[in-house]
Amino acid sequence: MKLLRNLVLGLLVLPLAGPALAANPDKPNIVLVLMDNFGYGELGVYGGGIVRGAATPRIDALAQQGLRLTNFNVEAQCTPSRAALLTGRYAVRTGNGSVPIGTPLYGLTQWETTIAEALSAQGYATAAYGKWHLGHTEGRFPTDQGFDEWYGIPNSTDESFWADDPQVDGKTVHPFAHVEQIYESKKGQAPKAVAVYDLKQRELIDGEAIRRGIDFMRRESKAGKPFFLYLPLTMVHYPVLPSPEFKGKTGNGEFADVLAQTDAYTGRLLDAIDQLGIADNTIFIFTSDNGPEMFLPYIGSSGPWRGTYFTGLEGSLRVPFIVRWPGKVPAGAVSNEIVHQMDVFPTLAGFTGAEVPQDRVIDGVDQGEFFLGKSEKSAREGFVVYVGNDIYGIKWRNWKIMSKEVDSGYGDPVRSYGLPKFYNLLTDPKEEHASDPRALESLWVRFPAFDVLAEHMKSLSQEPAIRPGTPDPYQPAKP
Repeated sequence: MKLLRNLVLGLLVLPLAGPALAANPDKPNIVLVLMDNFGYGELGVYGGGIVRGAATPRIDALAQQGLRLTNFNVEAQCTPSRAALLTGRYAVRTGNGSVPIGTPLYGLTQWETTIAEALSAQGYATAAYGKWHLGHTEGRFPTDQGFDEWYGIPNSTDESFWADDPQVDGKTVHPFAHVEQIYESKKGQAPKAVAVYDLKQRELIDGEAIRRGIDFMRRESKAGKPFFLYLPLTMVHYPVLPSPEFKGKTGNGEFADVLAQTDAYTGRLLDAIDQLGIADNTIFIFTSDNGPEMFLPYIGSSGPWRGTYFTGLEGSLRVPFIVRWPGKVPAGAVSNEIVHQMDVFPTLAGFTGAEVPQDRVIDGVDQGEFFLGKSEKSAREGFVVYVGNDIYGIKWRNWKIMSKEVDSGYGDPVRSYGLPKFYNLLTDPKEEHASDPRALESLWVRFPAFDVLAEHMKSLSQEPAIRPGTPDPYQPAKP
């Protein structure tokens, strides 16, 4: 069995041996791996690894080759996180402040501009393989939003349970309550279902996304075309089921097996990049959409922080972020400066010459100088903390000022405060001691922090947010 597996892997790698055409240093390739509900404390380099049941040597080594952020922040839920990442805007602006609980029509309107569209306009080949979660109706798929090709699921992995439920047939209870499919599509074509997304396919989908990603890099490198490979993998969203190749590999359970699987898959991407001879001209990013998984038996790790996704706690907001660009991003760099996922769009645009839209509010900032080691300081000092469509507080430097809190992402009541709670994250990383005298002695932080909120609210009054469920065609009202 081991011999057969090695033979198959060898055949997969063989086509990569061909030389790539000369790369354009002004248009670096981009590989963006986005995990799903992958908490801060899962990787060895972030304090996890063997203490979570599986070493992560490939990703740990990747961190030593680039910049590792300990204060990279995301939105608190899946759909908002992906909207913010791809548009450079607070998710609430795009009508995607919350996961689509109450409306089957959701996702990005055609009016939004994604990083894929911006890069495509610069001659990039673009592909997305994995979980989309930004729309599942006509005009809302990845190939409607700047990607040349897509393979994956439109919504979320919990829908892999539906295949075995006889009520979920698209007729009995609701047209959108149907067995989920895995789709593939190319730009200009309607997505085509290629497999039922059941629990068996749930085990295999990330491996297939990696295989397709490697093939995409090979094809575009051979063609001499810069590429943007977006890999929104489905792990470690519930249910966490390893592929047959990794099942039982660690002896520490399914979650640990998937952690080992994720490390190996990342290693295969990195090996392919090396074999293609494009490492020096490829920006490689590994990060996550949210804080850790919260459901038994697959509870994830937030490391030194408290909370899971669907909360405004640090465990919800802070996720791993590693970026490698040999010869450009300093190797072995570590920073606790605040960066938000909204910054990824303008930063990558700056690196590639892509245009950031000028006709709308862009909340992200260009972190190019910071990533390249030309500045020790981030271009951002704070941001507004949203959970769903509600503002919970403000994060500014090492402080949190929270007017709402919830301890668990599922089933817990939301607490609202007339007087916000102040937390110094350096002395109170788990946000447990708002009455600490050291916080009370530093209430001056409210002035710069509330400036962040005031500026945000002013921008919303000038450019109102798109309402959830807004159909296409959409155009903002003229001021």
